[in-house]
Amino acid sequence: MSQPPAGTDQPGAGTIEGLYPFLYAGQTDVSAVLEQARQSTVAKAAEIQALRRQVRDADGARLAACAREMAARFAGGGRLLAFGNGGSATDAQQIVTLFLNPAHPPQPAHPPQPAQPARPGSAATAGDRAAASARPLAALSLSSDPAVLTALCNDIGVDVVFARQIAAFGGKQDIAIGLSTSGNSDNLLRAFDEASRRGMLTVGIAGYQGGKMAELDSIDYLFVAPSASVHRIQEAQTTIYNVLWELTQLALTHQAPADQAPADQAPADQAPADQAPGSSLEQQ
Repeated sequence: MSQPPAGTDQPGAGTIEGLYPFLYAGQTDVSAVLEQARQSTVAKAAEIQALRRQVRDADGARLAACAREMAARFAGGGRLLAFGNGGSATDAQQIVTLFLNPAHPPQPAHPPQPAQPARPGSAATAGDRAAASARPLAALSLSSDPAVLTALCNDIGVDVVFARQIAAFGGKQDIAIGLSTSGNSDNLLRAFDEASRRGMLTVGIAGYQGGKMAELDSIDYLFVAPSASVHRIQEAQTTIYNVLWELTQLALTHQAPADQAPADQAPADQAPADQAPGSSLEQQ
């Protein structure tokens, strides 16, 4: 483990000690450490809530427009191809699972009690309508087959692992969704170019300021989570693709308002991704 520079009591930037100094300060006051941990968790939850609102305000209308185009592709027999590297590969698999096998709300053991109506257009009403009427949609993860990935990496190179699969599987009615925290992955850039050449609808989800993905003409819709924290970026990206799924389902059933995306997706006191397992939207 990295040590602070000699002659200083401050933890080094970028080290675990720097991220969580209250755990490495030699304190013996358990109550004080727990309070600092609580404050850290609350601060991180506030950061992701602010970032989600920022994305909503900047891209709400574009998310709705993208979902309508995705719904049209699915209605025409199209499929979704999702891809990414590392943690983004896991998100790509989650997107595919979400579209292929949407989770329906459990049936209550007893008749539900009358409840106050939700605010029209809120995440509750939009999400509940999407879940209640959700249908399985064709989707494929390009990050999931180790035989294909290792063959392409070994025989050609990592830069083509997604582009070659899109060339093999992609059609004009299909949708390509690529995720990257940095927006700079060369194999994603090549994949988007290949998908665009084939007439596919291309959707990028990136962090920071979008990186090289923001410079591509081959991405039809780019959604950026503008943060310098990888944790907050990934949490916001989870919200983005869950909202895209909800709006796509609503568009397919003609229940969504034409110009409205769901509002805030998670409560402010929800634990961030680096504090608790599971995606931010899944834990609601």
